[in-house]
Amino acid sequence: MSASDGMTTAQAVRSMLLLMPRLVGRAKRLPVPAALRGLDLAPRHLALLAHLQYEGPLTVSQLAERLEVAHTTVSLMVGDLSRLGVLTRKEDDADRRRRIVAIAPDYAAPITEWLSGSAAAWTEVLAALTPAERATIVATMRAYEAALDAHSGT
Repeated sequence: MSASDGMTTAQAVRSMLLLMPRLVGRAKRLPVPAALRGLDLAPRHLALLAHLQYEGPLTVSQLAERLEVAHTTVSLMVGDLSRLGVLTRKEDDADRRRRIVAIAPDYAAPITEWLSGSAAAWTEVLAALTPAERATIVATMRAYEAALDAHSGT
């Protein structure tokens, strides 16, 4: 069935229920660079690293806002990744009470490599769409995430 054929809601739900586990499975099979293999990184770490990779150094508060999680959750993740040497924390020159979090230089290339497979696939697919279509896909994925949260009681 092509996208122009249209789908009922039930057909779309069925298709997505069959598709999502395959997508997650494929994403999990993306090769982890050797420098990152022994670090026991979880998907939540990948999201944090992706923000730092694409946006540059950020404060813990900024990371918490972008990840939509509590400040303490990000502080714990940053602490874990800092102890492993993956992240660095330094004082903010503008406000010495704040800490700026960045990817450690030794891990910048492996993290770029790890994210590149997924980024290349998304780029290939999204580049063929109009800006409005891309916005619809992103909005739909966010709405799906929110609906999952609502139905799971989190």
